[in-house]
Amino acid sequence: MSLTMTIVMLIAGWLAVATAMLWGVLRITRRHHHHPAESTPAVESDKPDAGHATAH
Repeated sequence: MSLTMTIVMLIAGWLAVATAMLWGVLRITRRHHHHPAESTPAVESDKPDAGHATAH
């Protein structure tokens, strides 16, 4: 394998790992994002609030 091919494969591997890590971090931050509490009190309704499907 030539030196050029080794360097190109090294850079491509690094980019693949960096992309996977960024995707994972963004996925976690999207999943665990909490909205700040509203400053004005909400009007109570008879209908219960629907929670997120992934709430735990």
